[in-house]
Amino acid sequence: MNGTIYSIIVPLYNEELVIEESYKRLKAVLDSVKERYEIIFVNDGSRDKTRAIVESLCKKDKAVKLVNFSRNFGHQAAITAGMDVSLGDAVIIIDADLQDPPEIILSMMKKWKEGYEVVYGKRSIREGETFFKKFTAGVYYRLLKSMTSIDIPVDAGDFRLIDRKVCDALMSLPEKNRYVRGLVSWVGFKQTYVEYVRQERFAGKTKYPLKKMMKLAFDGITSLSYKPLVITAYLGGISLAAGAISFISVLIKNIVGNSKVLDMGLLLSINLIMFGLVFCSIGIMGQYIGRIFDESKGRPLYIIESQINYKNNEFISKVN
Repeated sequence: MNGTIYSIIVPLYNEELVIEESYKRLKAVLDSVKERYEIIFVNDGSRDKTRAIVESLCKKDKAVKLVNFSRNFGHQAAITAGMDVSLGDAVIIIDADLQDPPEIILSMMKKWKEGYEVVYGKRSIREGETFFKKFTAGVYYRLLKSMTSIDIPVDAGDFRLIDRKVCDALMSLPEKNRYVRGLVSWVGFKQTYVEYVRQERFAGKTKYPLKKMMKLAFDGITSLSYKPLVITAYLGGISLAAGAISFISVLIKNIVGNSKVLDMGLLLSINLIMFGLVFCSIGIMGQYIGRIFDESKGRPLYIIESQINYKNNEFISKVN
């Protein structure tokens, strides 16, 4: 491990407005513990001045290193790349936007030294977020927890500390559509949490709009649970039974009443419901088939264009 105790992974995508403040606060926290560390910024194909700013930090501080992707591969890929190149005994994942306060890392370190191998941040309050974001996030976390047999913590994102053995276990997993926070729960180990107030974004705009949040949600559910497929099977069975009962009841009415019961509006409504169920079922199955297709291609999760402050795959950190 080259004596490195802590590896801080900071994924970046168009974060020019927050990098310097994020670095300043991270460095203050890490220097206070008087142990060796590295700060790994992973540039996920940013199109603004993100890369130039981090390169200037690398020149001034050898404890900072930079991994540049060849293009944008996504937040989860950036986290994975950071873990792949990390050297520390403990690996800490944190976003650059300062919604997750770097000062909470000290509490995570304390828990780690007590023997816990995963210490995740649990959001007690979410400041600066809309009611819609809070509501949908709460529903999603609880839905995901109910759909899996794995104990996935609610109100917790990717902000966490993991032990080296946990990091190595995650690195051994070959899947491409990664949901890191779920995989951390899947690999197990001794876990605990620290509560904190999630703050308003320091500057800039969120990099997780609704479209990306939906994709992350689908990745989380499909990577950890087969229950959506089971639910579609149940819905198909219920629809078949309802159709059979409806057919028999209409047939009996026609025979007994010697009349023809035909309500065009009712038939159209039933058809719309049936088609809706069919297409939803196909869509759910398509999510799983798409994941199989991605895995079968065997492409790498990300491609690194360049690295800064690496020497023979070792990182030299300094403690002031």
